[in-house]
Amino acid sequence: MTTLNHFGQPVGDALPDWQPRERPTHVQLDGIWCSLEPLSRERHSQDLFNAWHSIDDNRDWTYLSVDRPATQAECDAFISLQEKSEDPVFFAVVDLATQRAVGSVSLMRIDAVNGVAEIGWVNWSPLMKRTRFGTEAIYLLQRYLFDTLNYRRCEWKCHSLNEPSKLAAERFGFQYEGTFRQAIVNKGRNRDTLWFSLLDHEWPASKSTFDRWLSPENFTAEGQQKQRLEDLRKS
Repeated sequence: MTTLNHFGQPVGDALPDWQPRERPTHVQLDGIWCSLEPLSRERHSQDLFNAWHSIDDNRDWTYLSVDRPATQAECDAFISLQEKSEDPVFFAVVDLATQRAVGSVSLMRIDAVNGVAEIGWVNWSPLMKRTRFGTEAIYLLQRYLFDTLNYRRCEWKCHSLNEPSKLAAERFGFQYEGTFRQAIVNKGRNRDTLWFSLLDHEWPASKSTFDRWLSPENFTAEGQQKQRLEDLRKS
């Protein structure tokens, strides 16, 4: 039912107990298959350089705003800047089996007053493809935002031509909201940006689906999934 104010105008639902939330910090988030560690040049730069250079080209950097560091020294400088940042807050994705960093990700555009943050700078390496790490990393960030910090909204944005990122957003439970046309100039080219979101009241069902998919029982001894995350969401 629509709520009206004393002028008879429709207004949003009242949030009488709402208070600004705490900001995300450089914490460690532990999962079953991977952990998210506060990004560190000393701890992660060598591993990430090796992971990002595990293929000969930089196709995975096409839609990022920067290019792949060409040398270890460039990577050290790149990670040094990111580890000091408070927005975005950067994390390394660490494979628990090897204790090596295989990718990085961040929480960014943090609006603690309104309880909103975006998952961005999703920088998976080829070593993360066809693994459980990418899915679990997003799950850990959402769990941190909704269960620990009690945020109201988690956002995902991507280049309109970045089909893998668009499909990932939908697979992770985000809802498409619209396209911001000519949003930014990226590497000298136009970028239209797709906006997606997941809200706090949608999180419990999404979390349950993640838990079912990430369960060891959902994987064979060789690490192959038995049920796809997309199918679990539909069911």
